Amino acid sequence: MKTIEFTKLNAEGSKKVVEALQQLLADYQIFYTNLRGFHWNLKGKDFFINHAKFEELYDNAAEKVDEIAERILMLGGTPNHNFSDYLKTAKLKETGLVTDGDTGLKNVLESYAYFIESERNIIKLAEAIDDEATVAQMSDYIKEQEKRVWMLVSYFEK
Repeated sequence: MKTIEFTKLNAEGSKKVVEALQQLLADYQIFYTNLRGFHWNLKGKDFFINHAKFEELYDNAAEKVDEIAERILMLGGTPNHNFSDYLKTAKLKETGLVTDGDTGLKNVLESYAYFIESERNIIKLAEAIDDEATVAQMSDYIKEQEKRVWMLVSYFEK
């Protein structure tokens, strides 16, 4: 018995959505790890503000990792769960040591730009099979990320 049998989604179309979600999952795992590194290794005058912000961001990313994995399961897939798979699949790259908050926040801004584009592509795939749940999930992510992009752009404006 499979969930997709009851949701009546197109099985072939769902495979395409699952593949795109696997990519997103891998990218979010790399993003999460980068955020943890920023949080742990910060130095400088904005330490207290940025330390708390990076913790908020990695908690948010961890929640999305779980939601994406669960959506993959609902669509009949098996979420990748090995970091070696994530590193092979992810388009986002590990950052290495970053101690400057602004450098970390610029990485976050660039990552959000990438996520928004990826999530819009997933919406197109999901719309093609009337997968409203995935569309809603990605739309919610985009709404949140666009607001964060606006805030980060405002932060960097002088």
